Amino acid sequence: MKEPVDQKNQNHINIELPEAVAEGHYSNLSIITHSTSEFIIDFIQLMPGVPKGKVKSRIVMTPENTKKLMLALRDNLNKFESIHGKIKTLDLSNGIPMNFGGPTTEA
Repeated sequence: MKEPVDQKNQNHINIELPEAVAEGHYSNLSIITHSTSEFIIDFIQLMPGVPKGKVKSRIVMTPENTKKLMLALRDNLNKFESIHGKIKTLDLSNGIPMNFGGPTTEA
């Protein structure tokens, strides 16, 4: 005999956030590549004046979930900008600015 399905628990997802993951990783550059079956998003940390970055995290997703992520990000960016104003972006057509726009310094 089958157990009755509890409708309240049917749409409930229990998500665990381990402490090491909760700390997160800082990223100021992302690179996205894809194949026919998946998208790969590398989150990279670049330091000013250092021409070498380090991948801090790599996420591999299906095309469908990548599109859902894009829509969720768009929705959240719109909400953010409606409260805090338009986010300014740099024109990166000449590549990544390695000095991050700040003054040059010497040690």
